[in-house]
Amino acid sequence: MTVMHDTSSPCTSHPIAFARSPYARRIDAPHQPTVVEGTETGALSEATIEFVADFPAAAFRDLAGFERIWVIFMFHRSEGWKAEVKPPRGGGKRSVLATRSPHRPNAIGLSAVELVAVEERLLRVRGMDLLDGTPILDIKPYVPYADAFPDSRAGWIDEIDAAQGLHSAPGPRRPRSTPKQ
Repeated sequence: MTVMHDTSSPCTSHPIAFARSPYARRIDAPHQPTVVEGTETGALSEATIEFVADFPAAAFRDLAGFERIWVIFMFHRSEGWKAEVKPPRGGGKRSVLATRSPHRPNAIGLSAVELVAVEERLLRVRGMDLLDGTPILDIKPYVPYADAFPDSRAGWIDEIDAAQGLHSAPGPRRPRSTPKQ
């Protein structure tokens, strides 16, 4: 069987919701949902996922009872990408597809967040690392037996963990202060 791929035809997606978070700037947001060291509160922040006006509540009501959800979103402030990037954990450049850089070929992101509540037109979540206004393309339930592989190897990240300590991901960077005059 031959499968033909037409790379000239565009893939189209439309936001089903938007993130409402306390993070207005990239520098304020955690690098990962669970890495909050260096954030203003030092705690997992609460946020909401607000569905677009015509999105049917029947499409998300059964998320109630799930502890976590996957949020698939657009890095809407990404300004292009490069094949190699320098991760914030240190070391040299790495291939972009071996990192979680927001500057990706298709600017699509994935984040697992805690689902606090399912409400009338929104989901209340905790541990979101998305900027306020981020377009959300899809949501899927986190299913532990299918989604968790705690003994998996993590390539170059395992090497960093061995050298710097387990899960040594940095918190957000602070802007450089301007010299007082």
